[in-house]
Amino acid sequence: MRSFAMVAIPVALFAGAAADVSEQDHQRMMDLLHITAPLRPGVNGWDAHAANPVNYDEAKVRAYTLPDPLRLASGTAVATPAMWWKQRRPELVRLFDREMYGRVPARMPTVRWELKGAEEKNVFGVEAVTEHLVGHVDNAIDPAITVDIETDLTLPARLDHRAPVMIVLTWTGNLPGPPIPAGNDPDWRAQLLKAGWGYAEYVPVSVQPDSAAGLTQGIIGLMNKGLPRKLDDWGALRAWAWGASRVVDLLETDARIDAKRIGAAGHSRYGKAALVAEAYDRRIAIGYISSSGAGGAKLLRRNVGEQLENLAGGEYYWFAGNFIRYAGPKTVDDLPVDAHELIALCAPRPVFVSAGTEEAGDGWVDAKGSFLAEVAAGPVYRLLGRQDLGTAEFPTLGTALIAGDLGFRQHPFGHTPQPNWATFLSFAKDHLH
Repeated sequence: MRSFAMVAIPVALFAGAAADVSEQDHQRMMDLLHITAPLRPGVNGWDAHAANPVNYDEAKVRAYTLPDPLRLASGTAVATPAMWWKQRRPELVRLFDREMYGRVPARMPTVRWELKGAEEKNVFGVEAVTEHLVGHVDNAIDPAITVDIETDLTLPARLDHRAPVMIVLTWTGNLPGPPIPAGNDPDWRAQLLKAGWGYAEYVPVSVQPDSAAGLTQGIIGLMNKGLPRKLDDWGALRAWAWGASRVVDLLETDARIDAKRIGAAGHSRYGKAALVAEAYDRRIAIGYISSSGAGGAKLLRRNVGEQLENLAGGEYYWFAGNFIRYAGPKTVDDLPVDAHELIALCAPRPVFVSAGTEEAGDGWVDAKGSFLAEVAAGPVYRLLGRQDLGTAEFPTLGTALIAGDLGFRQHPFGHTPQPNWATFLSFAKDHLH
């Protein structure tokens, strides 16, 4: 049976005052863009008989052309690593800033980290120490808005080396997913600790609320002094990524941690944010990007699963206001960038992309669309002397493609990161230098 589980929620489904604020802010962006006609609707992930149902049929995938990551806007081919670093990469960053994720203000406030407490604990059979940390963002520009970055750092209890650390973007310290079946891999925390790694559980909503109503709050609201956004101002994804970079700042000062081996991991919307964080922050040495879907590792131009229109009409606040116009009057084909170029911004650092199956409930994220984005990012990795995925053919279920600096595996479960942590750690062992 096909699954029509849907992650994106249309604005109209929000209730009460938050819905009113969301609708008003969305309309304000539409007015700034001079868009008077309704946006094209997103696909319906709930009802297969709806007027615009989600597509999971490869036979119905439309033809599309991806922008070339190795061609400047002027049309000149990028032929050397120097051209990539000096010309094309900065050009792509500007495009993503303006058209998709938004621009971070030039002068950001400092963050003062405070240790709130520590505890020894047994983490699924592994002895560890967890420190509860809060990063207080200087709010002198608007004392009415407070931003405190919540992070729990856990390291093995007895360290005889500088530990690599994964920054794990999470809701409550527990990434979502079904109970781990008996006989399968242990919990991801135990896997990291047994491998001699640590993990920093970072809560992105402590930096920026996950709502349109929160745009005048959090770090975005602080930098705008409580006023609404401009069209190219950053959205929540970029703000969450900024918070991850502040955790990197913290970890770099800790003598127990290998600052050259700090990674970022996230699932679903936090998979999107983790990929954005690695793309923008070159200190992040590796990424585990789980079920990130549209706005993350999935090609937006593929009409499978969630579509750009779902994002532009629902979670538009994740993005810059300019992104809305690609749901009308412009189309996704007018977007000057796509997911393969976001992945390319991570080069030459390794990226591992994970997803489940449509049948188990993860079709919305379009696993094949993420795989194809990695394929299309491959030329940049090769230009920089690294290995790509090694194939352009979508692998059979459960196959781990981890020989190159781009990794991929589709697990047989649903919307969960748990089944691929063991594969990611094998990938990291070989490619995190």
